[in-house]
Amino acid sequence: MAVPLLDLSRQYAYLKKDMDASVLRVLDHGKFILGPEVKELEEKIAALCHVKYASGVASGTDALLLALRAAGVGPGDEVITSDFSFFASAGVVSRLGATPVFVDIEPDTYNIDPNLLEKAITPRTKVIMPVHLFGQLADMDPIMVIARKHNVKVVEDAAQAIGAEYKGKPAGSFGDYGCFSFYPSKNLGAGGDGGIIVTNDSQNYDLIDILRVHGAKPKYYHKIVGYNSRLATIQAAILLTKLPHLRDWSEKRIEHAKIYDRALAGINGIVTPKIKDYSSFHIFNQYTIAVKNREEVMRKLKESSIGFDIYYPVPFHVQECFKPLGYHPSEFPVSTKAASEVLSIPIFPELTEDEMQTVIDAVKKAVA
Repeated sequence: MAVPLLDLSRQYAYLKKDMDASVLRVLDHGKFILGPEVKELEEKIAALCHVKYASGVASGTDALLLALRAAGVGPGDEVITSDFSFFASAGVVSRLGATPVFVDIEPDTYNIDPNLLEKAITPRTKVIMPVHLFGQLADMDPIMVIARKHNVKVVEDAAQAIGAEYKGKPAGSFGDYGCFSFYPSKNLGAGGDGGIIVTNDSQNYDLIDILRVHGAKPKYYHKIVGYNSRLATIQAAILLTKLPHLRDWSEKRIEHAKIYDRALAGINGIVTPKIKDYSSFHIFNQYTIAVKNREEVMRKLKESSIGFDIYYPVPFHVQECFKPLGYHPSEFPVSTKAASEVLSIPIFPELTEDEMQTVIDAVKKAVA
């Protein structure tokens, strides 16, 4: 039995009637950019995140870019972030002319290690940007203490963590800004690119709203140079159709993770994901194991038609574009090790029991 890493067609089949109707309503009213569905989505995401404001933007990457820009990041500044994430987490810093400062990760969660943060802070540090990787929040209490102590802002890269919680408090509600992605593979995915920025500060919100429309307020009057980063109304309509199901889908992922945990626990050569005590709702955007002989395991999984991927094979400190920063692999032993061992296997909500058993059997056989 072939098992894909992700199959979005199953989700669409389940929601087809409502989703088609939502898209047709947008086609009927013709307000294709920042239409009424965008405003409704912003209000509902703000409520989900327990914050006051939300602004829909063109992508999760743009969410990070605009949040950092609104936080005052520019040439000469430094932004501290994880060494182990999707490229956007570091790329947006360089795009603003600032310098990304990488910090190694925890070996069990793959999130940024708060114990290493303070020594990375310099007089040029403007923002700390933790990444909530794979659907589990970074350890936010010590991160916020350090940020406030040094008077630097916090931008949460919550692209993979919508609806996740830390000590009962949702992702995006800790920092000055919270940034989410609606890329189709996310737990709440659009029919293309999309993102959103959340905040509790009205001035932050106003600035983001201006930045996403070329820096104009009112229209055609530009006090600052902004970006073309507006969430398309059709994407908002699709997301509104999916949003009521988000909690159930995340809980289904948790159920799948528990099945994997039980089946793979104690097997020599497999390390299963670790859920920290503070992680009150880990949404498992990915189920990521670590294996020693990864190339051989992947080869065998491919032979068995089991979907998988590596998130992520190259830490930032060894990416070619960041070589001028002068990092050495010895500075990042945990992310270096993780990059050579991590492997994500199917976890999406629509997986069947038979498919999960097929995945489990194939992983056990491949590792053995």
